[in-house]
Amino acid sequence: MLNIKKQINRLYSSAIFAQISLSGAWVAILAARGFSLAQIGFAETVFHIVSVLFEIPSGVIADVFGRKKTLVVSCLMRMIGNIVMVFSNNFPLVCLSIAFHALNYNFSSGSGDALAYDSLKSVGQEERFEKYASNQLIIYRACEGLSTLTAGFALVIGYKLAYSTGIATAIIQLALLSGLVEIRLGEPSRKGGVLKEIRHCFADSFLFLKEERRATLLMFTNSFAGALDILLLFFLQAKLPMAGIPKWALGLALLAMQAGGVVGARLILMAKKVRYRFILALSCAVILAGVAMEHSGLYVVMALGGFLSSMADDALQVRTNALLQNMFPSERRATLISMESFIFSVIMIVFSPLAGLFFSVW
Repeated sequence: MLNIKKQINRLYSSAIFAQISLSGAWVAILAARGFSLAQIGFAETVFHIVSVLFEIPSGVIADVFGRKKTLVVSCLMRMIGNIVMVFSNNFPLVCLSIAFHALNYNFSSGSGDALAYDSLKSVGQEERFEKYASNQLIIYRACEGLSTLTAGFALVIGYKLAYSTGIATAIIQLALLSGLVEIRLGEPSRKGGVLKEIRHCFADSFLFLKEERRATLLMFTNSFAGALDILLLFFLQAKLPMAGIPKWALGLALLAMQAGGVVGARLILMAKKVRYRFILALSCAVILAGVAMEHSGLYVVMALGGFLSSMADDALQVRTNALLQNMFPSERRATLISMESFIFSVIMIVFSPLAGLFFSVW
């Protein structure tokens, strides 16, 4: 019988080593290297173009070949991306590194949650997934916060050493992933071969979204809110120094903004009886308020806006994830999770360059 505690703890540990590094404040690092906000916005666009191309195929691969294997591939893509960034001496190489990091995101985005949910479901504990999703977001925010807290140190030691830490943590992550147990509640038939199964996976997933309109709407609304939050936090890394924040306080401000996500991920667990529509409306209003506060020009108010935005975004993310997982069929789970990431990437492709110009002007 599956040791569910060990399985979930390995997923948590893997997530920690996947996120922790000295290069978390990559926007600030690129800005310090002399790249403009417009270039940084373009680099972010490259990330999401690659995501659009490979997000859904990566989910299909996870459902057909196994979630554990795709998590390993994700880790390898991260290692390659960090190596390329270490040796990057021009903007095209920076974009190539960003592309590999996008592949890292693609291969991990649906696989981890799919493996976790099916693992919990296999032992009759699927109701624990909302708490799992909350803990994963807390890990993400905490690691991002610690990484950005060291932003000043990363600028001092240089981007090469900063990105080298990601190579070291990826090696540890690989060791952790090797101990995971593959759980498949809905095995692909394979009677017509791998290619036929891949085609069926695509077709079945799109058919599901066509018939389950509520699931599609949840994906779009959650992705839209998340895009606003992510872009705000990205550009605050560069805008806070412009607003006059002391260098010693930059890392603390970025950490505080990430802490907002930790608060939101915990608060939502206390609101199980609150209707989703109310949570969605409140979260979107708070995120928009955070964007407005960025235009105050006062770094304390700007950082508070980032805190509130990440809090609302993570609260909405946890509740949406739990609802979607209950709707998704197990044999197509990773593909459908990847489709939500695909929607997010499409939104970001449109928003990222516009946000770069918007924040440059304002």
